[in-house]
Amino acid sequence: MSQPTTTEPETHDSRHVHSHPTGDSAGHGSFKSYMIGFLLSVVLTAIPFWLVMGKVFANHETTILIVVAFAAVQVVVHMIYFLHMNTSSEGGWNMLALIFTLVLVGIAISGSLWVMYHMNSNMVPMSAHDMRNLP
Repeated sequence: MSQPTTTEPETHDSRHVHSHPTGDSAGHGSFKSYMIGFLLSVVLTAIPFWLVMGKVFANHETTILIVVAFAAVQVVVHMIYFLHMNTSSEGGWNMLALIFTLVLVGIAISGSLWVMYHMNSNMVPMSAHDMRNLP
């Protein structure tokens, strides 16, 4: 039988840099990509602000639709430039989680709007006479 050998504790060189490869191509962004994201965010905020404050469109519904469109584009800009999301990050699981979240939010919003619309249209109007008889 062989004798167990004693080893001295390992000493770590303080100059050694620990790198942990993540296995995906989505790394941290560069200064340039962060600045592009920031500038896009500023522009995508300033234009809707100007549209609302300057009352550019006479129709409020048009203004609302344009502001919502700018908001959707800004969400995409934030996901790409700041959250570093793409189809290859984390093996596609980030994109799958995003799609699942969007489906759930869509179901919740559309269901809420549907219920509120039908409750409003099916309400029985109360007259002033009926209100006096309430306990």
